[in-house]
Amino acid sequence: MNSRDEASRSCWMEELDIADDGPLEQDIACDVAIVGAGVAGLSTAYELVRLGKSVVVIDRGAIGGGMTARTTAHLASALDDYYSELVSIHGEDAARSYFRSQAAAIDHIEAICAAEAPDADFARLDGYLFPAHPEDEAGLEEEYRCCQRLGIPVSWADSAPLTGFDTGRAIRFAGQARVHPVRYIAALTAAIRSAGGRVFRDTAYLADSKRDGSIEIETEAGPRINAAAAVFATNSPVNDRVAIHTKQTPMRTYAIAGHVPAGSVSDALFWDTLEAYHYVRLQPLGDGNDLLIVGGEDHRSGEADDMDHRFDALIRWTRERFPTFQEPAYRWSGQVLEPIDFMPFSGRNPGDDNIFIHTGDSGQGMTNGVAGALTIAALITGQPAPFAALFDPSRKPVTARPSLANFIEGQIGAAKNFAEYLGPGEIRSADELAPGEGAVMREGLHKLAVYRAEDGVVVRRSAVCTHAGCLVHWNSLETCWDCPCHGSQFSPAGEVLNGPAVRPLANADEP
Repeated sequence: MNSRDEASRSCWMEELDIADDGPLEQDIACDVAIVGAGVAGLSTAYELVRLGKSVVVIDRGAIGGGMTARTTAHLASALDDYYSELVSIHGEDAARSYFRSQAAAIDHIEAICAAEAPDADFARLDGYLFPAHPEDEAGLEEEYRCCQRLGIPVSWADSAPLTGFDTGRAIRFAGQARVHPVRYIAALTAAIRSAGGRVFRDTAYLADSKRDGSIEIETEAGPRINAAAAVFATNSPVNDRVAIHTKQTPMRTYAIAGHVPAGSVSDALFWDTLEAYHYVRLQPLGDGNDLLIVGGEDHRSGEADDMDHRFDALIRWTRERFPTFQEPAYRWSGQVLEPIDFMPFSGRNPGDDNIFIHTGDSGQGMTNGVAGALTIAALITGQPAPFAALFDPSRKPVTARPSLANFIEGQIGAAKNFAEYLGPGEIRSADELAPGEGAVMREGLHKLAVYRAEDGVVVRRSAVCTHAGCLVHWNSLETCWDCPCHGSQFSPAGEVLNGPAVRPLANADEP
């Protein structure tokens, strides 16, 4: 199981049937083992097989069925956290290098689409950042001046090209793009397998150990992988309990998609300055309609369960700015990891020579995933890796002030969660639950995650996340349990859907 088994369905999931090698059923050896079959893991595998490495990729569920199937697939070199903020933490040279990494990722995706995925609907577009409120215009001015200093190609537009809605002056970012994410990773998977790589679904990582300089990966079903190097590209790293998880915050984001007449909405990327910001793109359908995709309404994972309100807000916002949009045909959520200093972590796991991680994508998982893959593949094969220092998971910010504030804000959520151990449950008895509902209940000294199935059967599990001991919360949209601390997710029966947890919630009668 993975995030594909959550309740909501994205507009991409109808095509999520990627050919693979089935579950891993026996021990296997390779040069590089990759845990996670989303855009970051498959992109890394693609680069490595092209460089002559033998590669094995595993995923706990369907290939591509993690957060890549829940993205909106903006390919942007514009930074969702703003370059002016990045400069304040890392300085201008690092910010300029980050822009180059994103531009290089878009170029690389374009080249791969031309060679491997001509049906992935890659297109170059302009992107427009416009003010959510008039008072945001000063911040736009600052971002524009910063981008000019960094050499990022920007210009002013009197308004973003939204028919019938005046956004006010907007920053135009040239050279952005979009792609169909599932078709893209399906093509990556086919190319990997054609080159001799192996890609195994329904193969859950359980543990890793070092043996004579190599890495041995144990899977939940028993087969082991022996590799010279290992890469963990699992959205949130499953191999580490502390070092990276304290540097990022799990956030839940929401998206809707609905039909609009082809040509009624400009084919561009749009973002506003709201916190949390809205993000918009089109997906052509070729039948006289386009699919308008709109996201936003973010919150920390596990700390809200008002999804109907958030979707209603998204729909209202969309109709006001895109009048040809009527009803959403799809609505879904996804999880992003927000790093404390606005850049992903891609490279050697702290303290390891031959274990690599990719995480901390923020809202730019496609471009960060590809830039991280290029970096990790270069480090493994001894090639030049121009962004390795930039993405180093062990890095320290040049200036700590804004980053420290983000760090403290992220840790408050974890501290608040542990305080819940002392409080009452949300319900006193499972009798209070309607079919399809879940809630946390106190039983003596223990907190239980209690779910009533549609047939009335009550499922009781420990509410203690098996990653770091935080208490899970019910997610009524996805019908799952979310951990607010580090983003783990569990099915109603306690099975792991999303890491960093690798073990299911304990039975209620276990200590």
